Amino acid sequence: MEDGQGKIECDLLVVGGGINGAGIARDAAGRGLSVVLCEKDDLAAHTSSASSKLIHGGLRYLEHYEFGLVRKALIEREVLLRSAPHIMWPLRFVLPHDKGQRPAWMIRVGLFMYDGLARRELLPGSRGVDLRKHPAGQPLKPEFTRGFVYSDGWVDDARLVVLNAVDASERGATILTRTRCESARRQGDRWLAELRTASGKSITVNARCLVNAAGPWAAHFLQTAAHRPTEKALRLIKGSHIVVPRLFDHPYAYIFQHPDGRIVFAIPFQEDFTLIGTTDVEYHGDPNEVAIDDGEIFYLCELASRYFRQQIVPSSVVWAYSGVRPLVEDESSDASAVTRDYRLELDREGAPLLSVFGGKITTFRKLAEEALDMLATLLPMHGGAWTADACLPGGDLFGAKPVNRAVLEFDRFVAELQKQFAWLPPALVARYARAYGTRTHALLRGCRRIGDLGDEIAPGLFEAEVNYLMRREWAATAEDVLWRRSKLGLHLPIGAAARLDAWMRERRAEQARPEMRA
Repeated sequence: MEDGQGKIECDLLVVGGGINGAGIARDAAGRGLSVVLCEKDDLAAHTSSASSKLIHGGLRYLEHYEFGLVRKALIEREVLLRSAPHIMWPLRFVLPHDKGQRPAWMIRVGLFMYDGLARRELLPGSRGVDLRKHPAGQPLKPEFTRGFVYSDGWVDDARLVVLNAVDASERGATILTRTRCESARRQGDRWLAELRTASGKSITVNARCLVNAAGPWAAHFLQTAAHRPTEKALRLIKGSHIVVPRLFDHPYAYIFQHPDGRIVFAIPFQEDFTLIGTTDVEYHGDPNEVAIDDGEIFYLCELASRYFRQQIVPSSVVWAYSGVRPLVEDESSDASAVTRDYRLELDREGAPLLSVFGGKITTFRKLAEEALDMLATLLPMHGGAWTADACLPGGDLFGAKPVNRAVLEFDRFVAELQKQFAWLPPALVARYARAYGTRTHALLRGCRRIGDLGDEIAPGLFEAEVNYLMRREWAATAEDVLWRRSKLGLHLPIGAAARLDAWMRERRAEQARPEMRA
């Protein structure tokens, strides 16, 4: 795509390396378009790594009559589970019934609708349970005797973004992380964009079409870099989560309803922890500086303590994170009632400009598909929609096509992988399987004994894995590795991040030396 004069020529320039931008880049590259994606930070550095880690229809959205959104998300839930069974898996949720809530019969009707809005092949339906006898009742206070169980799915959100970018790259896309789009102007039937890397290098991109997938910065990007005045309003809602030591030993998750009507999840997390969230708070600050505050921590602790026998206090929190969700303004007075659906707006005054507003992680693939369908008559595509029938990298456990078997027999895949790599600790192979799926073979290529993995930079983190992440997944810092490509940061001792950063700096320096490149 280089023209020999320092410019990159492409069909599509995507601005934003969150889930929507990565999904659009992947879909576009698979349709034969030349694609450049630029992201000012790391992939999934913001909202797309700060979710509740769920692939779900959105049970609570039924209260706001968003039946179309829920149905679309429920359909996508099973499509996604099949495409990436290593980073997504089914999860059963327990909803304890509180006397202050709606009548039990009304909740049962809502769950019946949730079960029936879309076809289910992988996930069992809902049912009532006696919490005095059910394993999920043990950690709860004794007054919660009745509840309901229903199905949704778990996802490693940051890895979902990265794997979309990997797939896009392998189909020919250019992925530029830590590269900001400073300006984009129409020149006839093209966009001329000026990008700048973190090191200060300038890159010029000449594109047929510009996609604004900047998330919380989408409206700001239009007004500044794209020089397109807009009245489009995004409502920024801060969602915060806390992580505490494991509160229960069973595999179920919980969904709790606060007396104020808000929903909070308590989810098994990283073997040794419980993830609790989220809040819904109006946010008017800089999306780059979003962080949980003491009030949110207290709120989540208080709500969880209302249900669990074990009391959760702020000092219990071992990690917390926040993200800003860019929701389409619909004038709802309640932040939790603002629609999670998305809007795609196509500006055809000259070279096309497609802007993405809103959305949720569960519907990213459908959003990308619709975005490319909108551009189909404007760009030289070689094919139509394809992602519904394609695995994400590492998800092809039993063949190239997504199949139910990959979801239902993932444990079998792990066991076979552990036999193949019997010289590695089983727990390490299991972690590799969850993170990389069939790409574990690429990670361990040429390795026959544990010494072949190189030095153990931190407990359970070897040179081979970090090299793989730097070479194949754009990891550049310890934070990229420990908190987005993995969650090893929760398990490692103090000082591990600094040692990893130092190792990665040295590795980059070695790669930059002329004798190393020769």
